[in-house]
Amino acid sequence: MDVKFITSAGGPSGFPIADRPEVAFAGRSNAGKSSLINTLTNRKKLARTSGTPGRTRLINFFAVGEEVYFVDLPGYGFARVPVSVRKSWMHLVETYLEIRPTLAAVVVIIDIRREPSKGDIDLLHRLKMRGIPAIPALTKSDKLSRGKAAEKRTAVTRSLLELLPLPPVVFSSKTREGRDELWGQINKLTSTDR
Repeated sequence: MDVKFITSAGGPSGFPIADRPEVAFAGRSNAGKSSLINTLTNRKKLARTSGTPGRTRLINFFAVGEEVYFVDLPGYGFARVPVSVRKSWMHLVETYLEIRPTLAAVVVIIDIRREPSKGDIDLLHRLKMRGIPAIPALTKSDKLSRGKAAEKRTAVTRSLLELLPLPPVVFSSKTREGRDELWGQINKLTSTDR
C-alpha cells in the first residue's frame, strides 16, 4: 500500500484539492488515533504518536494510494492547552467538516476502557446532523479480556443507539484486531461504485 504524508493545514487555504474521497479520524486526545491510523496503513510512524495528549494541532492529510485521503484531525478533551487554543482547534475541525465536499466518513475513536465523552457525543450529533457517516471504533481492546470488550461494545452500542449507524468496531493496534473490519467499512463508504 502506497501511503504518504501530503500536508498539514491550519485552515482551508492549506487543504489539498478535494479530488478524491476522504476519511477523517477524530477522537479524544490520547484515545489511540495515531496508532489506529498507523495500523490501518501498516506504517509505524506515519501519524506521530505521543504520550502527551493534544500533540496534533493541525489537520494532517495522507494520501492512501491514488484513491483516498486519510485526514488526522486534532484531538479534543483533556489536552493541556489554553482554552483559546482548544477553541481554535474546534473551529478548524468544524470548518473542515462543513466545507469538505469529498468527506466520505469520520472514524470516531473512543478508548474502550472509558465511557463516551461529551466530545464524542457532540461529534456524533454533528455528523448525524450533517449526514456524514460515522464509523465508531473502540480502541485499546487488548487492555480488556475478550468478554469484557464484547460487553463494552454492547453497552456503547445501546447508549449511543440513536447516533450510531452501526455497532462500533473493536480495535487494537497491538493485536490488529478489527483492522480488516474497519477497512471493510472504509472501502464501502469510499468506493466510487456506490
